[in-house]
Amino acid sequence: MKELSTRTAGFTDSVIRRMTRVANEYGAINLSQGFPDFEPPKEITDRLAQVASEGPHQYAITFGAPNFREALARKQEHFSGMKVDPDKEIVVTCGSTEAMMAAMLSVCNPGDKVVVFSPFYENYGADAILSNADPIYVPLKPPAFDFDADELEAAIRQPGVKALILCNPSNPCGKVFSKEELLLIADLAKKYDIYVITDEVYEHIIYEPYQHTYMAALPGMKERTIICNSLSKTYSITGWRLGYVIADEKIIERVKKVHDFLTVGAAAPLMEAAVTGLNFGDAYYKELQAHYTHMKELFTGGMENLGLTFTKPQGAYYVLMDISEFGYDNDEDFCVAMAQKVGVAAVPGSSFFKEDINHLVRFHFAKKDETLSAALDRLSDLKKLRK
Repeated sequence: MKELSTRTAGFTDSVIRRMTRVANEYGAINLSQGFPDFEPPKEITDRLAQVASEGPHQYAITFGAPNFREALARKQEHFSGMKVDPDKEIVVTCGSTEAMMAAMLSVCNPGDKVVVFSPFYENYGADAILSNADPIYVPLKPPAFDFDADELEAAIRQPGVKALILCNPSNPCGKVFSKEELLLIADLAKKYDIYVITDEVYEHIIYEPYQHTYMAALPGMKERTIICNSLSKTYSITGWRLGYVIADEKIIERVKKVHDFLTVGAAAPLMEAAVTGLNFGDAYYKELQAHYTHMKELFTGGMENLGLTFTKPQGAYYVLMDISEFGYDNDEDFCVAMAQKVGVAAVPGSSFFKEDINHLVRFHFAKKDETLSAALDRLSDLKKLRK
C-alpha cells in the first residue's frame, strides 16, 4: 500500500478527548474535557422539542439560516458595538472547530506562517498544518501569562507571517487580554499587514474586574479580524456544534466557499431552536457570569483550602494546577495516576504548551456544585500520588 499523508503523520489523538476515555475507564470525575453536566436553558430545549415535530428538517442555506444569522448579528452588535451584516459578514459552521479551520484555509497559502500564543488550545497547531502553514509560537509567561511585546513583534515580522491566532479569554490559562494588550497586537497587525483570527468562545465567561474587549471593534481592525466563535459554552450546548465566523465581506465570501465544501451546513433544526438563546436579554448573561463565578469560587476556594498551588483564572472555566510537589517528571503519567488512584481526571498541561512544561495540569469547573464538591473531596487524597 502507498504511504498515507505525510502532512498528518505527526498527529496524535486529542489529549483532551483521550483523558475523557481515561476518566471513563477508571470511573473518575471528568474535569478534563470542557463540557458542563448541567442542562441548557429550558427555553432553548423547549423550543427544540417544538422544532422536532414542526421542522425544519432539511438543509438550511449553506452559510446559515437567515433568522439565525439575523439574531446573531443583533447580539454581536449589542455586545461589541460593531454593526454586522447578517447576509454578507456571517457564516454559520459546525462548531467553532470548523469555524477556525475554515478561517485558516481561507487565509493561508502553503508556506505561510501563523503566530500562536503558547499555551494554546490543541487544535491550533493542527489547523495550521492542515492549512499547509507553519506555526510560530510566542510564550505567555506564567503565572500572569503576560507576553513580551518585543518577542511578539519579532515573531510577526518574520517573512511569510500571514495571521495571528488569539484565544480570548484563553483556554487553558484563563487569561483575559487587556484592552492595552489588544491595542498593541492590533498596531502590530496593521504595521505588518496580517490577519488576526480570534477564538472568542468564552466571551461571556469573565470574572470581575476583568472585561472582554472585541478585537474587531478596535480602530482599523474590522477588515483584518476574523472572529471564530460558537454557542457551545454560552448556552451549555456543546453537543449541538453550532459555530460561526464573522468577518469583512471579502473574507466571508471565501469562507462561505470553504465551509460549503467542508460540511455543507450546520444542522437546521438546531439553528432554529438556538435562535431562542440568541434573543435572550442582558439578564441571561449576567446570570451566566454569576453562575460561573460561583463555580470558580467553589472549586478554586476548595483547592486553596487543600493547599494546592494554582493560577487564578480571569475568564473561561479552567484552572491550571502546579504538580511540582508530587515528584512526577511526566504530567500525563500524573493525570493517569490521579484518575486511577484519586478518581479525578485532568488534562496534562504539556499538551497546551510548545515550551517544555511538564508541571501543570488543567481542570475545568463547569460542573454542578455536587460534582465539584465530590471532586474536591477526592482531591483531598492527592497525597497518595507523592513520590
